[in-house]
Amino acid sequence: MSMTIEDLARQHALRNRAEYGQANAKPVFAKVMHESPEAKKEPKAALARVQAVVNEVNALSEEDFQKEFSKLAPVEKPKQSQEQTFSLPNAEMGKVVTRFLPEPNFIPHIGHAKAACLSRAFADQFKGTCILRFDDTNPESERQEFVEQAREAMKWLGLHFDGETFTSDKMPQFYEYSEKLLQQGDAYVCECKKEQMGEGRTQEKACSHRSRTPEENLGLWKRMLARGFREGEAIVRLKGDMSSLNTVMRDPTLFRIIESPHYRQGEKYWVWPTYDFEVSISDSLDGITHAFRSKEYELRDELYYAIADKVGLRKAFVYDFSRLKIKGTLLSKRKLKPLMEKGLVTGWDDPRLPTLAGLRRRGLLPEAIKSFVLSFGLSKVESEPSWEALLVENRKRLDPTAPRYHFVKEPVKLVVSNAPPELKEVTIPNHPEKTELGSRNVKITNEFYLSRGDADALAVGAIFRLRDVYNVRLTSKNSLLEGEFVSRELTQDTKKLQWVAAGDAVEAKVLVPQELFIGEEFNTNSMRIDTGYAESALKSLPVGTMLQFLRYGFVRLDDAEKQVYIYSC
Repeated sequence: MSMTIEDLARQHALRNRAEYGQANAKPVFAKVMHESPEAKKEPKAALARVQAVVNEVNALSEEDFQKEFSKLAPVEKPKQSQEQTFSLPNAEMGKVVTRFLPEPNFIPHIGHAKAACLSRAFADQFKGTCILRFDDTNPESERQEFVEQAREAMKWLGLHFDGETFTSDKMPQFYEYSEKLLQQGDAYVCECKKEQMGEGRTQEKACSHRSRTPEENLGLWKRMLARGFREGEAIVRLKGDMSSLNTVMRDPTLFRIIESPHYRQGEKYWVWPTYDFEVSISDSLDGITHAFRSKEYELRDELYYAIADKVGLRKAFVYDFSRLKIKGTLLSKRKLKPLMEKGLVTGWDDPRLPTLAGLRRRGLLPEAIKSFVLSFGLSKVESEPSWEALLVENRKRLDPTAPRYHFVKEPVKLVVSNAPPELKEVTIPNHPEKTELGSRNVKITNEFYLSRGDADALAVGAIFRLRDVYNVRLTSKNSLLEGEFVSRELTQDTKKLQWVAAGDAVEAKVLVPQELFIGEEFNTNSMRIDTGYAESALKSLPVGTMLQFLRYGFVRLDDAEKQVYIYSC
């Protein structure tokens, strides 16, 4: 029988209190999210339930706490989850060929990561191959910079491909298959206006040009290639079924004129295939056995197969998986591009963005992203997880390796009287369990900074411990805190607080990304800034270092000189 959210929360809260003197809801919630399927469904409700349990545990007397804590079973290392496996028709060991098909017209985001990871994982499962094919047959919006961005993103994710191709290199073959359709009478050149075509499709009425002979259509096709038509004056349409319930099959467009120069082909071509035409042909020519794409294309599967059948090419098995949606953000180019154009974000690597560059800058690890997107498998069921599910994956991987440092938010000064005069330096381990990560020596006096939250929670007369230093009794609480030295011995029941030595403090700030959108509107409060003091030792760390600010969270060093960090998870 699975444990309830409350049961799990209580276990982790007890252990958290034992380690830190007081349980903190954030790490407890992270562990519950990792272990409880129920919590993943409703993260906000789960957080409230976890917080209630944490409050109960913190309210226990020391005697009751020790009794309950002593009954906990020893912590076992979590079992490694089995590798995700997939099952689809016609998948033969050693013969599977998949592809990742980005269009180089936008910066790669986490939705692209899902498509790429699924294609690679499926090929790997069957000891097959996966190619990277840039879907570049729309000259108006494609750029070389986006090709480079996609390459860099895939390299960072750790995805390798068994070949790289460009759809635009297949233009001669596309023209051959277009002519074949025209010769067979399966396609025709249409000169209708866009509005006319739309009305015809709606009314299930065939275009008058549909009755043209193959000879007439081939003549008009050659005129298109010779630039005898301008953009919008002529297209090639498939002879589909104008009465089909699937409106995609009502004489869809196969080729259109685009006068803009191409980023790779220049002005070599004037007539360009639509996605529906080129993807069916390209997948066959590239030997693709299984083509993955998101469910938005599901109605177009019929057309995909019809085109391959009419030109006599073998067909790949097309599988449409659920599109990735994440609460609090949108992944469409239509919504993200204006943020950049209006200066609402600092760049494509802004840590608020769902772009892979933004996630990388925020300190999300490639392994966490891959685990997150693959956790949905090949499901067609629409879901909208919160960012927390991804952040939990990231915490799991950072926890064993990230060094721990002190940061105090909204600092309040503490002056300790009667402190041992000989104690001028303390040695602090960089990780509570990983001795190989070393330690650091911090010079101290009798003056420290505590975080505003900790200071506000202290009552005069309370005894607390400055972590790795000594125990203090609070004697006065005004604009600054005053306390007196009690003892150096570590006691189980004393609340432990992180601190920064007054003589060792450097100003620091943490950028904390919030939800990027509220509904479909940009959230003007999507970036919170926490200011405070951090240890001076952090100034020697290189940009990009991942570390944990104790009782705050994992952060990435973004600017060493200005001591700017980005909250990761």
